[in-house]
Amino acid sequence: MYDTHLKQKDQFHSDFLVIGSGLAGLYAALYASKFGKVAILTKSTLEESNSYWAQGGIAAAIDPEDSPLFHLEDTIKAGRGICNNEAVEILVKEGKDRVTDLIALGMKFDSSEKGLELGLEGGHTKRRVLHAGGSSTGKEMVRFLISSVKANSNISIFENATVSRLVSDGKRCFGALVFKENLYEQMAFLSKSTVLAAGGASGIYVRTTNPPGAVGEGIALAYRAGAEVTDMEFIQFHPTALYIEGRESFLISEAVRGEGAFLLNHSGKRFMLDYHELAELAPRDVVSRAIFNEMKKSCENYVLLTLKHLDADFVKKRFSNIYNACLKYGIDITKDFVPVSPAAHYTIGGVKTGLMAETNVKWLFACGEVAWTGVHGANRLASNSLLECIVFAKRAVDGAIESDGEVCKPENSVEVTPDLVLSSPSSQKELFFKLKTTTSQLMTEYVGIVRNKKGLKKALRELEKISASVNELSGYYRLKLQNMIEVSSLIAKSALLREESRGAHIREDFPNEDPRWKAHIVWKENSKPLVVRV
Repeated sequence: MYDTHLKQKDQFHSDFLVIGSGLAGLYAALYASKFGKVAILTKSTLEESNSYWAQGGIAAAIDPEDSPLFHLEDTIKAGRGICNNEAVEILVKEGKDRVTDLIALGMKFDSSEKGLELGLEGGHTKRRVLHAGGSSTGKEMVRFLISSVKANSNISIFENATVSRLVSDGKRCFGALVFKENLYEQMAFLSKSTVLAAGGASGIYVRTTNPPGAVGEGIALAYRAGAEVTDMEFIQFHPTALYIEGRESFLISEAVRGEGAFLLNHSGKRFMLDYHELAELAPRDVVSRAIFNEMKKSCENYVLLTLKHLDADFVKKRFSNIYNACLKYGIDITKDFVPVSPAAHYTIGGVKTGLMAETNVKWLFACGEVAWTGVHGANRLASNSLLECIVFAKRAVDGAIESDGEVCKPENSVEVTPDLVLSSPSSQKELFFKLKTTTSQLMTEYVGIVRNKKGLKKALRELEKISASVNELSGYYRLKLQNMIEVSSLIAKSALLREESRGAHIREDFPNEDPRWKAHIVWKENSKPLVVRV
């Protein structure tokens, strides 16, 4: 019989446990290493994260003609009335300091003889978006931090480590149980404080700019550990992802429109002028909805982005990775129309946190896309995500230091859930991917950019049917599917409850904002949803 208790040899102890290797996780690990021993877990490699693929940049009011106040106003306006203003104030004020810290550490952002090059993106009234490597900002920032993390003797790195559950009694968190590389044995990582930085859930959808593994596992783990989860209906779709039939989406950065690119419908009309005074630089929810409408009118799967009127040499230099990626499909963005359509991009909701990134579960903190800090409201302002990562990663560690948690003592054993270890997962891979694909198609069709009551109810019924098939799986794949269905259901149930259109949540049967829904929807396992008015 399988021994469901892990003894001391299968335990790793640290002062801080960081789950996730995006910008938030790396920054948290590096900062925490000043105060103790750190273990950082990633389910793939350090390089594979949403942060790594972030193109646009990081927004910070560092220009003398800009100010944190202007940045705050733009953020709150994009958030459609439900931002946590105190959290936004922290973001814009401390964000400026965190970016300055990175530069002092040696992070190189693009600059000219005039100084740092600052880009303009949708929803911003000032040029305040720093970029690195043209449109490879996330990659350059992650690379920079990885080199520092790898060189730090106080940080232990564990790659290909999938968390099966958080070690929690519903009130306190002591660490996490993790699958070993063989996928059916586990070990425990026990820590005084756990920082969850596991990324978002937009990989649930068929068209997405996220890596395929970004299906909200961190949110599901925290939810089952007793953490509150908030505003899951707000899934931000990036307006302009390259559309090639049968191929994966590739993000065409918002910075392209910031430098003057236009959107055209299939009649050649620049349609954004009809939707918003800022045209192509309107907030993302406005642009995505406009593109959706134009595609519906033309019965086409995409609209057209044009950069033909821009200087070709500038485009090739500023957007070198986009230029080269499109060339692989025979598209020269300096000469040809670029087919684009929206793709799921960012999870605005997530694990509910306070101003120190703390959750309602003691010694569990969350930062980055997995977290709901309140800064984004109903619609994230472009390039605020990388800023949120570093600001609240530092706050998570500061909060952990103040909380002075406890580690499970070595003589105590940690129990493993039997149905996650009894079977080898290899024989179940095909069924898992079949059910995962069905779930993605369901979410895309009924819980996508535009929703309605009938479609959302159908999605929930079908998710229940898929959930029944979970029993045909065990071990690693059972857990993966359970997590995906859990998060998909939270998104669909939240979208059904919110009977209005606000920011990234669009209901065609409730097309306007409703002041009664100036509120947040909060979920906790085995409890009814709580609607908290702003």
